[in-house]
Amino acid sequence: MDLEGAIQALHDDLADWLGSEAPDSVFDRFAAAQDPSFSMVTTTGQVLHRDELLTGLRAARNAQPGLRIAISEIEVLATDGAVTVVRFLESHHHAGTVSRRRVLAVLRSERESLRWSTLQETDVPD
Repeated sequence: MDLEGAIQALHDDLADWLGSEAPDSVFDRFAAAQDPSFSMVTTTGQVLHRDELLTGLRAARNAQPGLRIAISEIEVLATDGAVTVVRFLESHHHAGTVSRRRVLAVLRSERESLRWSTLQETDVPD
């Protein structure tokens, strides 16, 4: 799968999980894409480690019915062998509103898939 397709596919799984009564396999696929040492900085500046993120997401199934996440403006900032640094715009469409965040992520190629090592989200004002 190409980089853009892999980024969108992960966010499609996230939107399915948060926006519907998705089967556990959707959550499992999302969780498997996160490196065991994964951490992220949220839009509020909070640092979340993999276990904290997944615990919160596990409980949030269908918390935002109908959620759709669109990915655009993907820029590869650096690549060195199996590691890629990418920046993209993430747009959450829910209940007639759109919220956007700029994301910087470090991804690692692993066989036929990508593992998310870390990311930082920054709100993009309307």
